[in-house]
Amino acid sequence: MLTVIIRTLILYALVFATMRLTGKRQIGQLQPYEVTVAIMISALAAIPMEDVSIPLTNSIIPILLLLSGQVLVSMLSMKVNKVRAFLCGKPSILVENGKLVEQELKKSRVNLNDLLEQLRLAGFHNIADVEFAIMESNGEFSVIPKSQKRPVTPEDLGVSTKYEGITQTLIIDGRVDHDNLCRTGLTEEWLARELSKFGIHNVKDVLLASLDTSGKLYFQVKGKTNQKSNCGEST
Repeated sequence: MLTVIIRTLILYALVFATMRLTGKRQIGQLQPYEVTVAIMISALAAIPMEDVSIPLTNSIIPILLLLSGQVLVSMLSMKVNKVRAFLCGKPSILVENGKLVEQELKKSRVNLNDLLEQLRLAGFHNIADVEFAIMESNGEFSVIPKSQKRPVTPEDLGVSTKYEGITQTLIIDGRVDHDNLCRTGLTEEWLARELSKFGIHNVKDVLLASLDTSGKLYFQVKGKTNQKSNCGEST
């Protein structure tokens, strides 16, 4: 039993490291050749876990070879358009200017029910409102509405907006994120001082604290309702 546990942990660590090295995309975002590699890696890892008589090297070496091949193919697809087109395919325009493109529907083997479902999921129940519906090379759908049907933006109304940026998380479950705190140019002393204004003297009591680009500090204490404080501009 101990042998099975150790072999399983080794293979788990190897497969996990391999998948991390191949990229951060989710399963639904993988290209066909990436899905193929993922399936082969999972099969290679499962065999020695089921049969302890099979040497681990019989799985480790093929997995490492697949990883090397995956990295090489990815680099080629980044640099050579023909390789990328062969491995990943090309996007297919299924709807153009509110009309179905029958040839592309047949070529992509997409039936009308599936297409209409994807349009509804994107918020469009009428094909006439769609400028383009594109099936991307990874199988996902991109829907571009006609200009008259798109949501109104501040730019359309001539309204100027302020820069928002990214809110930096400073505390998560009682632990200070020192990297984000340093990125904002602030210190733990500043954070402790701001929290103490609200009777919080221990960061371990804070479930979440974040700071937006306008200098507003949001925090929630463990076991209590949401609380907010405006600490002004922080530089």
